[in-house]
Amino acid sequence: MRAGACLIALLLATTAHAQEPATGYHRAPDAIAKILETPPTPGVAVSPDHRTLAILGRENLPSIANLSKPILRLAGYRIDPATNGQAEMRVQWLNALSFKDITTGRSVAVKLPAGTRFAAPDWSPDGARMAFYVQEANALSLWIAERDGSARMVARGLNGTFGTPFAWTPDSKALIAYMVPTGRGAAPVADPTPTGPVVQESMGRVSAARTYEDLLRNATDEALFDHYFTGQLVRVDLTGAMQPIGQPGLMTDFSVSPDGRYLLTERLKRPYSYLLPASFFPTEIVVATIDGTPVRTLVDRPLADDLPVDFDATFKGPRETTWRADAPATLVWAEALDGGDPKAKVAFHDRVMMQAAPFTAAPVELAQTPARFATVFWGNDDFAMVVDREWRTRTEHRLGVSPGRPGPARTLLTRNYQDQYGDPGFPITQENAAGKPVMRFTPARDAVYVTGDGATKAGAFPFLGVMPVAGGEQKRLWTARAPYYETVVALLDDKGQRMLTRRESAKLAPNYMLRPVKGGSAKPVTDFADPAPALAGVTQRTITYNRADGLPLSGSLYLPAGYDAKRDGPLPTLLWAYPAEYTDAKVAGQTVDQGNRFVRPRGISHLFLLTQGYAILDDPSMPIIGENGAEANDTYVQQLRADAQAAVDAVVKLGVSDRDRMAVGGHSYGAFMTANLLAHTDLFRAGIARSGAYNRTLTPFGFQAEQRTYWQATSTYTEMSPFTYANRIKEPILLIHGAADDNSGTFPIQSERMYAALKGNGATVRYVVLPNEAHGYRALESTEETLWQMTDWLDRYVKPKVAAVPVQK
Repeated sequence: MRAGACLIALLLATTAHAQEPATGYHRAPDAIAKILETPPTPGVAVSPDHRTLAILGRENLPSIANLSKPILRLAGYRIDPATNGQAEMRVQWLNALSFKDITTGRSVAVKLPAGTRFAAPDWSPDGARMAFYVQEANALSLWIAERDGSARMVARGLNGTFGTPFAWTPDSKALIAYMVPTGRGAAPVADPTPTGPVVQESMGRVSAARTYEDLLRNATDEALFDHYFTGQLVRVDLTGAMQPIGQPGLMTDFSVSPDGRYLLTERLKRPYSYLLPASFFPTEIVVATIDGTPVRTLVDRPLADDLPVDFDATFKGPRETTWRADAPATLVWAEALDGGDPKAKVAFHDRVMMQAAPFTAAPVELAQTPARFATVFWGNDDFAMVVDREWRTRTEHRLGVSPGRPGPARTLLTRNYQDQYGDPGFPITQENAAGKPVMRFTPARDAVYVTGDGATKAGAFPFLGVMPVAGGEQKRLWTARAPYYETVVALLDDKGQRMLTRRESAKLAPNYMLRPVKGGSAKPVTDFADPAPALAGVTQRTITYNRADGLPLSGSLYLPAGYDAKRDGPLPTLLWAYPAEYTDAKVAGQTVDQGNRFVRPRGISHLFLLTQGYAILDDPSMPIIGENGAEANDTYVQQLRADAQAAVDAVVKLGVSDRDRMAVGGHSYGAFMTANLLAHTDLFRAGIARSGAYNRTLTPFGFQAEQRTYWQATSTYTEMSPFTYANRIKEPILLIHGAADDNSGTFPIQSERMYAALKGNGATVRYVVLPNEAHGYRALESTEETLWQMTDWLDRYVKPKVAAVPVQK
């Protein structure tokens, strides 16, 4: 335990334990509460013709009453049975819409009924109008807004359980909507009297499964899943006229071919699983005519309960089926060449296949990929780019192919995808006339435009460049300049002479700019204000330092507004971090200065503690490295200790932090890190652990970046679990967890059992359970409670200065 920590724990914990726990929600400190009440900055969506910005007003934090409406948890989904949509915690609702001409600046507000909450805004392919769905008291409705500001409802009764329940047809004259079937009866009601036990069995077949939340539990859940998730595809034209397509089913996905003649659907079938979410259920992928007449069944996959637990494991047979974006009606899919097992010793793990309408000729192989297929950037018959990735080595391959003349793929590059300095960016895409994304070619058609973050040690300076389709070095056409961080949003003309960018700096809030690629000045398109001007005086800088083994590390150091080191002396300091695993020390040691970014906290951000007099070292590097085939987690604790020691030494050396008043905190895997650091170091006076996992035996088939099972790496699972060392945690620790955590590795029982272990070993610990909150906390009341708890905990156990009392752990 740190010198002095024992004394303050005894002085303050006695009082804390003598009091009854407070009831009711706390209000965050006033400076924080006022910022939380400020409406968030609007979002934007550029029209496909690049003429108009949709300005999207975002709702502020929802109330706990809204978040507490009844929901159903079925097969990995959380839904609102009243509206037949996704649960409140899963949707970012919008509350205002306006259209702004990018060139003239003219703005038109869309007339929506007072109190309208809507989501999933989507421009029509021709850019003439925008569709979205609106939440009503007992339904979801489909709306269309015109550029003149008018808006109308065209359908009611959407089924949003699987996600966005509509898509435009390529001609922009109609939408395909997923709707509640006409005449659906009442929802099934469970008989409270059991008719027998729920029985599962396994007859010697290997069928490992990771931990998942919200699974089906019994026959009633199966019936509820069928009732709420079954939908009917319907063609809805711009007047609201409707025409059913095919038969009802459990449609997890659907899309229209670029020529508008065919419909691709993915539907689930029985038998279901009580151990796996819906994405593993038996699946049928079918292409039909646009009126619903079946043409070809591409996939009829059984329950996928035999996949290896490795991160790159995948289904056997065709998967990730989609349309070739630059062709009239060509199906594209990936197939595993390794049986879905990434450990198989094969030269190529996947292949990408194509089949053109009418889907009677044999499929054509587009490419074989050395690693697991990730995506395709479509261009034309002469050039497309296939991307694959391998998790184990963090390797990415980019392959050039000619879709019109399939043959051996050309390797454009091979890289470590964690390498920030060597990131070449990705091609810029735009929607074609059918509303499908295709790469932007230069006027000569011999290169495609690319954009990337432009990360260097001195900072990130996004760029616009061109990548020759024949291969070779990229050429940069434009690069953002200090003090700005300015990203390319869209190219606005065919010659690539004008572009829309999003610009910010340490002092200027993000706004959209119209600028020439070469020469000239930028013209503001939006004028969004600083959402938290009270934090304008906060200072931020990137600090660099070395781990004991010489590895370069970095972090963003924030100091409160008005702080003067000579006048005020060292501050109580919070290190807020999240470990990351690497396979290359050179990549792990990369430092990118963040001094040109505009930072304002929202939600449950730890940065709000700057208003309470704390210094914060945000996101200090916590690399866990496994090179040359070594497993990073086998030395997790040792590397974590070294990372934390280097971070603490760095801020103390700068004179801004008090070594005897250091706290550590984190969310999710950061909470796991926090408990480990309190168990294995004497660096911190207290800790804050939110929504964490602490006992890795409860996630025995892998977790985070660990692919091995508990039985393959028993000692690693045990040694990495702070639960194993709960008796060593003597510093005060605050545990916070959402009672409805939906993250697969952080069941609430993790914090429940950790609290019991700490309490049983005499630790100073507080355990806060937030009702109806998921892995991240959304309700205003929960947000304020979280920030109050964090402030109260640090004010009690970290901020006070005490005389040093040497105590050994």
